[in-house]
Formats: sequence, C-alpha cells, structure tokens
Amino acid sequence: MGDVTNFVLAMAETGGYFAPILFIGFHLVRPLLFLPVVLICITGGILFGAVAGTFYSVIGITLSSVTFYKLVNWLPGMSEKLVRLKQKLMGKRIRLTTSQVAVLRLVPFIHFHLLSLCILEISTSFKQYVRSSFYSNIPLAVLYTSFGKWISNFSPVFMVFFLLLLLPFLYVLRRKELTLKWSEFFVDKAQTVKH
Repeated sequence: MGDVTNFVLAMAETGGYFAPILFIGFHLVRPLLFLPVVLICITGGILFGAVAGTFYSVIGITLSSVTFYKLVNWLPGMSEKLVRLKQKLMGKRIRLTTSQVAVLRLVPFIHFHLLSLCILEISTSFKQYVRSSFYSNIPLAVLYTSFGKWISNFSPVFMVFFLLLLLPFLYVLRRKELTLKWSEFFVDKAQTVKH
C-alpha cells in the first residue's frame, strides 16, 4: 500500500496541471486497488492542501459513487450480493438516513460502497442518489483531508475514544419509523407450529 501511495505522490508532483485530474481519476480506480478512501483523502490533503484537496476529494468520491450506481444497475448479481451482505451485517429492516451514512463514512473500516448501497436504498431517483452521495461525502473529505497527518498519527486509544464518540450520533440521527409488512406482523399459526 505504501508503494501505491508513493506512486500517487510522485505522479501528482510531476503532473503539473494534470495533477488534480490524475488525483480525481485515482479515486475512480481506488476500488480496484483495494485502497481505503481515507488513505486517498489524506494523500489529497498532503498534496493539495486542505481546501483544494477537499474539493478534489469530494469530486472524486462522488464520481466513484456514481460509478457504483451505474455498476449496480449494470450487474444485478453484484447488487444482490451486496444486499445480502448488508442484511447480514445490519439486518433486513435497517434503513439508514443520509446523515447516518455521513457519520458512518467517517469510520475508516466500514466499506464505502456498502454505505453507498444504503443511500441507493433510500433514493427514489438517480438525481436524489447523487445529491445524497454528495452530501454524505463532504464530511469524509473535509475531515480526512484537513487533518491528514494529524489523523494518521492517532494512537489506538484515541481512535477507540473517537469511535465511541460517534455512536451517540448514529442513534440521534436514526430514522424514527419502522415499517412492517402485513404478513410479517400477522404470522400464520400453521407457520409458527412448523418452526
């Protein structure tokens, strides 16, 4: 992973005017290289500074989300696997809000495209998906780009404290409704006897 980071740094330094385009493009190939979004955002902060790095990261991450949307519609098998994974990890009835996804994106070890799937489930159109993705990507880009070197030097104790600090926000920002299907609420007695 360090070799890839060094390669990106060298390309950006020698890229001149094309450096931002290369950096944004690197966000698009990031999933193929199995690199975390956080690493790319931190690299953007080191290369371009807080403001420009955040701007380029938001563009790159949003384009990555749009690419995910297109791939899910193009490859339904991938979509089904991700839905099963989400249901296994979060349950069948959990529907996160855009605010919750934005907070969860701050946690480095939660899969980026699994959260994109959560946004896809609550979106009614492509336009709404892009808008929600854009808004949920801003905190991630701002935090990790602005504090790139500082966050990379976190001690494990401070990281656990930071994650515990995020948990109350997930509860406060949750969707405050629960939808049950009629068949789930009224289970047939014959079915319950069989189980």
